[in-house]
Amino acid sequence: MMQDIDQKPKRAIVAAVQRPGVSDVEFEASLIELRQLAKTLGFEVVGRFTQKRAGFDAAAYFGTGKREELRMMRDHDTADVILIDHEISPSQQFNLAKEVGCEVMDRSMVILEIFHRHASSRYARAQVEIARLGYMAPRLREAAKEAGPKDRGRSGTGGRSGGESHGELDRRKIRDRIAELQKELDGMALEHKTQRARRQEREGLARVALVGYTNAGKSTLMRALTESEALVADKLFATLDTTVRALHPETVPRVLVSDTVGFIKNLPHGLVASFKSTLDEALEASLLLHVIDASDAGFERQLAVTKEVLAEIGAQDVPRLLVFNKIDRAGDEEALRAKYPGCIVMSAKREGDVARLREAIVAFFQRHLVEAELFLPWSAQKLRGQIFATCTVLEERADAEGAFLRVRGEPEAVKRLREQLGGW
Repeated sequence: MMQDIDQKPKRAIVAAVQRPGVSDVEFEASLIELRQLAKTLGFEVVGRFTQKRAGFDAAAYFGTGKREELRMMRDHDTADVILIDHEISPSQQFNLAKEVGCEVMDRSMVILEIFHRHASSRYARAQVEIARLGYMAPRLREAAKEAGPKDRGRSGTGGRSGGESHGELDRRKIRDRIAELQKELDGMALEHKTQRARRQEREGLARVALVGYTNAGKSTLMRALTESEALVADKLFATLDTTVRALHPETVPRVLVSDTVGFIKNLPHGLVASFKSTLDEALEASLLLHVIDASDAGFERQLAVTKEVLAEIGAQDVPRLLVFNKIDRAGDEEALRAKYPGCIVMSAKREGDVARLREAIVAFFQRHLVEAELFLPWSAQKLRGQIFATCTVLEERADAEGAFLRVRGEPEAVKRLREQLGGW
């Protein structure tokens, strides 16, 4: 799938069956999204092919006559690949590719390839490999079925047991590799969990997670809120690994902001599972910033998709703030505020808008702050830095024994400080 820099981009035709009950608006939005996915892979989309049908053809997705039309279109446009806007079965994929005379990639395969190219950490790469192997396994069975009896081995030579075919050997290797990767992931997940627990203990529980549809502007917003160098690209799934940065300027309590992998319509279930680690940031957060592209006419579909995925990972009850981004491009500000009370309508490129969002975040984390007086003996001055890092010091006075500090902070932070000072 990887292309040489010097090679011309693959020429692609996006294709789909529109079934009854799928509106024209929804159908078009999904095809536009597939074109964006193709762009992310570096493909040049040279054609569009659709059919209205009661259901998918069991043999090859499109009906017989339409498959011939698609073959002629493929020849005319000299396309290298057909991109199908649904997940199709291995047999449908094999038969369609055979009839049209070129490679066929369904929606799941396209997304998997994007994830494969963009995964950078060891954890993300392992997750992607598991998802890709899971996708490949049934397609190997289809290839073995097409190969027929000639693929059946006659002996146990070459690492095969007696009578084990090449296809069976490949599938066994896939199962073994998935088990090996899963074991590695379990170890890394435990390590990440321990690191997060230590970080939370050290830095408190003020965590914000940016969630939302891919390309809604989450990375741009992350960069604006934290003044970090988060990757910003006009591509779907430009980044897969979770990024965590402190809200800037820093506040008390210190607020950590994390970006998560973008959601998308019909995200393969295997990928939802394999990328649960990036979505775990949403579960651990005290506040979710649900970022929506206000300039997208189909933003309500974005809302629905994100809600579905959040419910799937068990994050539906985490407090959420709707953030309508990209209002500088298009959108009715007043209508959005009227329909979604309490939402924030903004552009991540306007400093004033970012400042207002930051104030809303700080206000959320300061709503339950408590005031208390702590006594810090002169012999425990090593805790002074921790007090100032986790609380706002309102007043300080001292006597011969130590310092009295009136502080405002999170109940848990104040409680931990009291427990630590209890030994003095």
